[in-house]
Amino acid sequence: MSTTLSEQELGRRESLQKLRDLGIDPYPAAAYDVTIYTKDCKENYEEGKQVCLAGRLMSRRIMGKASFAELQDAEGRLQLYFNRDEICTGEDKTMYNDVFKKLLDMGDFIGVEGELFKTQVGEISVLVKKFTVLSKSLKPLPVVKTDEEGNIHDAFTDPELRYRQRYVDLVVNEGVKETFIKRTKIMNSMRSFFNERDYLEVETPILQPIPGGASARPFISHHNALDIPLYLRIANELYLKRLIVGGFDGVYEFAKDFRNEGMDRTHNPEFTVMEIYVAYKDYNWMMDFTEQMIQRVAMDVNGKTDIVMGDKDISFKTPFARVTMTDSIKHHTGVDISGMDVPQLVEACKSLGIETDNSMGKGKLIDEIFGEKCEPHYIQPTFITDYPKEMSPLCKLHRDNPELTERFELMVNGKEIANAYSELNDPIDQRERFEEQLALSAKGDDEAMFIDQDFLRALEYGMPPTSGMGIGIDRLTMLMTNQSSIQEVLFFPQMRPEKFEENKTDNLKENEKAIYDVLLERKSMNIEALKSMAGLSNKQWDKGLKALGKLGLTKATKTDAGVTIDLVE
Repeated sequence: MSTTLSEQELGRRESLQKLRDLGIDPYPAAAYDVTIYTKDCKENYEEGKQVCLAGRLMSRRIMGKASFAELQDAEGRLQLYFNRDEICTGEDKTMYNDVFKKLLDMGDFIGVEGELFKTQVGEISVLVKKFTVLSKSLKPLPVVKTDEEGNIHDAFTDPELRYRQRYVDLVVNEGVKETFIKRTKIMNSMRSFFNERDYLEVETPILQPIPGGASARPFISHHNALDIPLYLRIANELYLKRLIVGGFDGVYEFAKDFRNEGMDRTHNPEFTVMEIYVAYKDYNWMMDFTEQMIQRVAMDVNGKTDIVMGDKDISFKTPFARVTMTDSIKHHTGVDISGMDVPQLVEACKSLGIETDNSMGKGKLIDEIFGEKCEPHYIQPTFITDYPKEMSPLCKLHRDNPELTERFELMVNGKEIANAYSELNDPIDQRERFEEQLALSAKGDDEAMFIDQDFLRALEYGMPPTSGMGIGIDRLTMLMTNQSSIQEVLFFPQMRPEKFEENKTDNLKENEKAIYDVLLERKSMNIEALKSMAGLSNKQWDKGLKALGKLGLTKATKTDAGVTIDLVE
């Protein structure tokens, strides 16, 4: 990205200075009393109603002493009608002739006072009596145009630009803001659902001495004062379960979690998850609870249980289908994984064309089979239940089959949306599971869990039967807003750092600037004349001229008439 100013940017800076020369502060400090929004003006229209609005100037049609413009605020757009004699009632017409017509630009924030009326074609508008400059925009917004045939030109559609400059994306692209409004509605709906049942919203640490609660690679930091490594949390599970030990019957948290893994259309290294834990419940209860909650969210956000996701129709009307993992794999691959050991699972993977490596234990191998061969088939909401115990080190063993656990994942549109357990509350069993994870780590599995001794100690004080569930807010938002990329539902998705081209003239020393300023006017000069006009000592001159040459700002040319210094532009 270049920091060199364009012709439009230079023009806006000139207008900025002219406003100041007129005694107008382009960035006033005082509050501006907005009495109504554009949406209210349209929905509750009253002829002649006095209004005071503020927002961005998005278009102008100047027609002599009367002009039309368009104002955009947080809720929509509205037409403005500017009449010179309404705004400038006296002899001084500066506010209309100079400020409005010449010194305002698209994207500037203004406040307007006036009254509502309808034009001859019936468009609700504001007859402006007074306007105030609230903030001068120094960069031009992209101008998206639609021709007579409905074709869109100069659209701000490049994904990289949109995600880097979300502030521009929100201003010029319709529908983007609505996606993020729905995201907030989703979380508000979930909060209401939990609060109605008297569950407590809590906060747990983001920086953790042990990255527990999930199998994932963490981000590592360092605390200087304590001289210890700290990890950005990969999950908040173990801290929330400590609170159940402490006596709360139901706790939940909307949390930012971090995993140092790949990035794609459904993964971002920083993501939002909601986790909830309820005492005296099991995973069967949690399945009922989860499907009721998601049906409620769909109704609150979209007013119906059915949604469209790409070319698929998906229904969140309860009840959701329920299939065991073993049955799912058998159905989609013909392989019965019941009782298989690691070598047998490796052979099964080979027969299915699934790559493996020596670090993969039983749980990882089964997970690969399910992820590759089964997961994409579950478009409608489906609970996949009863996972092998090797896949779930924090989950209680199945009451009917000790080779399995009481776990489910909710699959929608071929992706996992929620994960839940009957939580393991046997401290001896939990320690053994952690030690199995430690053995996997020794084999090279960099996603294996750490042993959390404090969590084990908490379990030894006793945790009641509990069910917990985590749900990915980003993926749920994708579903509820018909977005195929996670970047579309994150205000500021993670991206590679942007490279800025430094303006070489920004940090010139005083002697360098003295020479450069003279050349800026003349472009090319005889070296002796340039030295004389710069007014520098021999030492300052030599250092300054050499520095400008090294920066590539000047070029020396030797001719019969002497040495000429040219400005390089």
